Amino acid sequence: MTRAPDRVFDLLVVGGGINGVGIARDAAGRGLAVLLAEKGDLARATSSAATKLIHGGLRYLEQYEFRLVREALAEREVLLHMAPHIIWPLRFVLPHDRHLRPAWMIRIGLFLYDHLGGRTTLPGSEGVDLARAPEGRPLKDDYRKGFVYSDCWVDDARLVVLNAVALRELGGSVLTRTSLTAARRDGELWRATLKDERTGATQEVAARGIVNAAGPWVGDVLSGALGVNARAQVRHIKGSHIVVPKLFDGTHAYIFQHPDGRVIFAIPYEGRFTLVGTTDIPYQGDLDRPAIDGAETEYLCAAVSRYFAKQVSPEEVVWSYAGVRPLYDDGSTDPSDVTRDYVLELEEGRPPLLSVYGGKLTTYRRLAEHALERLEPYYPGMKPAWTSGPTLPGGDFQGRSFAALVDDLVSAYPAIDRTLLAGFARRQGTRSRALLGDARNVADLGRDFGGGLYAREIDYLAAEEWAETADDVLWRRTKLGLHLPPGGAQQVARYLAERK
Repeated sequence: MTRAPDRVFDLLVVGGGINGVGIARDAAGRGLAVLLAEKGDLARATSSAATKLIHGGLRYLEQYEFRLVREALAEREVLLHMAPHIIWPLRFVLPHDRHLRPAWMIRIGLFLYDHLGGRTTLPGSEGVDLARAPEGRPLKDDYRKGFVYSDCWVDDARLVVLNAVALRELGGSVLTRTSLTAARRDGELWRATLKDERTGATQEVAARGIVNAAGPWVGDVLSGALGVNARAQVRHIKGSHIVVPKLFDGTHAYIFQHPDGRVIFAIPYEGRFTLVGTTDIPYQGDLDRPAIDGAETEYLCAAVSRYFAKQVSPEEVVWSYAGVRPLYDDGSTDPSDVTRDYVLELEEGRPPLLSVYGGKLTTYRRLAEHALERLEPYYPGMKPAWTSGPTLPGGDFQGRSFAALVDDLVSAYPAIDRTLLAGFARRQGTRSRALLGDARNVADLGRDFGGGLYAREIDYLAAEEWAETADDVLWRRTKLGLHLPPGGAQQVARYLAERK
């Protein structure tokens, strides 16, 4: 006789990327008892390997993805309100290359982009004379006319983590480094076996439904742990990015047309750098270890060198990353043409099993609403949709600007450098004081690891945000890995090991 589990959850969500945490948070806010299990760290894969934009996807208009673009444009406004500390407006400069898309086509696309999503906060698009405007100075003389439009920047991994924090505060449970190894239907329940990847220990939990939001592993979870023959197929597409020393001044970004039909972004990154991406390549390698290859690096360097007067070489790359996009297989032969829209597959039978294919950072909240709509018949009495209003943890600015928030921190902690306080505010927003506590000066922040990272922040991230390794701290909870001195990552790893 099988021993009854200690607790029965309404919903078990498998996968701690943006779709998983978004669905779990939404469900918890509707009154469901939720358990989220992630086999690694939160946002450890695709969700931290994005171009870090909240955008409608201007290029998707050429693929007639009007529903996706409309939804994404509307979500820009919602998300900007939800998390103003980690999402902020960004103006994009699009130099016109007369040999590629004609100017009339770009104007029509930007007109649709301005009006499809009910824009209320961000400024609209306009033409720009690059021969006179400062945005034209870094560019080659060939590009004298262009366009400017609005989208938003996001700290992608923090968006995931803050959703998980909100989930916990709504009563949900979060298990990182915990994989689903098996699950079977037993009457009205799923009985699932979870494995602690640190210790190898297993436990059984019961749930009235399962959401498979495992990203690139969605098919593996279905055919492996769940023993289901999936009706849908996933296309694995690798996207890679490079980071180089700053290529231009200003707070704007660039979007470049490439002769192969793709667009390439060049975005200000961490003050001293420029982020360049992305590629689109079919991927059949190790899903746990995708990496940029030499050809992709050459491609991205050549793409920006086509526009910038200063040429960029692979030797200048200071950091790179790659992620695998789990796209719904719509039969397209060109990886760039595969739909970026999401698909939700509800398997036959009870209790319910819902799998998530595709998705974007920008549309994760609406994806979660749609997922709960599909599950609603199985949960009578579930509360209605609610996530369009409340802010994420740290985002309750109450009408203040980000600069005013930093001013408040400077007043409360006058002996701590403003730049350091602004960094805390960018990561924690109004919860910065919870991290800083009773600190009176920098010495009270504990050991200085360089680059703006102190022991007090590491302790906070470990206690409040599930950080366990140096990568968790340096590349996901913060982006301070680029700023640490040589050997700094090893010191952070030793510190984390010693504090356990």
